[in-house]
Amino acid sequence: MSTHAHFIIHKPYGYLSQFVYDLKRKKKLLGELFDFPLGTMAIGRLDEDSEGLLLLTTDGKMSELVRSKKVDKEYYVQVDGLITQEAIEQIQNGVEIGFNGTKYITKPCKAFIVKEIPSFGARGKKIRDDRHGPTSWASITVNEGKFRQVRKMTAAVGFPTLRLIRVRIGAVHLNDLQAGEVVKVAHFEI
Repeated sequence: MSTHAHFIIHKPYGYLSQFVYDLKRKKKLLGELFDFPLGTMAIGRLDEDSEGLLLLTTDGKMSELVRSKKVDKEYYVQVDGLITQEAIEQIQNGVEIGFNGTKYITKPCKAFIVKEIPSFGARGKKIRDDRHGPTSWASITVNEGKFRQVRKMTAAVGFPTLRLIRVRIGAVHLNDLQAGEVVKVAHFEI
């Protein structure tokens, strides 16, 4: 029987995927959402501007498994403009992005245009006004996680990301979890 604790959370916009932040500027941290046990760690990260599914655990082996390339991570991205099928195909085949000062070609991945606008609720900070032109949504599923990779991928094909929400990690889905909601689970069905 495992004595480890596991949590599924919907990380809200504006929070860091960590529990400690030493720099002077005040940041919102995961520990403000729930009284997590000592030793809880986020499995992977979502940057401050990103939202959605985040798994937390006290089990380092589980963390390693989930972060491995064997586990798909699916993101819904709202992009500037009406994304084209051609742009989606470029993303699927791999695009060149910058990573640590070098050029990198992303691995082939799954991507498609999301026809029905998802109902994630309003973001903590308004994205922008409709006067700035149309936006559209796409789904991008990767199993690698370079720094801000999905954002860089959409920008590389001419459709900068305005909002990014992770909706799935392996077989774990965000479903109807509301921003800031935390659910303790016995284990992850990855």
